[in-house]
Amino acid sequence: MTGDARWWQQGVIYQIYPRSFQDSNGDGIGDLEGIRRRLGHLAALGVDAVWISPFYPSPMADFGYDVADYRGVDPIFGTLADFDRLIAEAHARGLRVILDFVPNHTSDRHPWFVESRASRSSPKRDWYIWRDPAPDGGPPNNWLSNFGGSAWECDAATGQYYYHAFLREQPDLNWRNGEVRRAMYEVLRFWLDRGVDGFRVDVLWHLIKDDRFRNNPPNPDWTPDQPGIRRCLQLYSADRPEVHEVVAEMRAVLDEYPERLLIGEIYLPVERLVAYYGQDMRGAHLPFNFQLLSATWRAEEIGRIIHEYEAHLPAGGWPN
Repeated sequence: MTGDARWWQQGVIYQIYPRSFQDSNGDGIGDLEGIRRRLGHLAALGVDAVWISPFYPSPMADFGYDVADYRGVDPIFGTLADFDRLIAEAHARGLRVILDFVPNHTSDRHPWFVESRASRSSPKRDWYIWRDPAPDGGPPNNWLSNFGGSAWECDAATGQYYYHAFLREQPDLNWRNGEVRRAMYEVLRFWLDRGVDGFRVDVLWHLIKDDRFRNNPPNPDWTPDQPGIRRCLQLYSADRPEVHEVVAEMRAVLDEYPERLLIGEIYLPVERLVAYYGQDMRGAHLPFNFQLLSATWRAEEIGRIIHEYEAHLPAGGWPN
């Protein structure tokens, strides 16, 4: 490795799921103080960066991936002061800290959504994805939830459906709305100003949906033993071309700070995955490569997957 390599090109990143890592106060749930107490152990292992799964205030319908406040710490995990102490001690040991950023959806208890669903004329109505029912009164289209069933939930009070790619308690934000983008970029700056070294962005390829809300086409290869989400090809509900503008904007926010890292969680075929490096490498530094997770445990197959992946990497794209 050359001496001018960036830290994330030669570093080892260790993921921590806070709930089950170490409990420091005896309540049976891991916390930020528990992570702080083990920083010496992580450094001794040769870890270069710690990626911490969500610890934000949350009703925990999806164990923290339903965020109710992007600028806080859930009391079960500690306080902002605990986080500041954790990151200061990590940096003192030469460890970087990466956070999970969950921008596709919020909790249905987030103040933004509470206001959005209050009425059709709410100033934040367009912060989420609301649609009128189909002519028969059912969901607006055939989009499915990744967790099963329709991705549309009817709100009886206002007579419209809201979209949720995951749980109904996780309404999707409308990333076509400029106010949403600005608010979320300020969230990034809030944590970057506290010294965070980067973000792993949850379900990055989901952020933009088709502006015409067309039905997804059926998947000709689907069989009943497969998850329901695979019944249709997610042509219009994910991986839309406009998402790359959002990725570039996120990268620009991180580039306001030195040596920050943008990781994108993306489950896509290699030829579509590599687009998330962005034009002129101005997208995600590391679009996640999950190809090996489902590989047959044979050297020939693993070698084929690696060669295919590296053949698709754009010039300057760093593999992972």
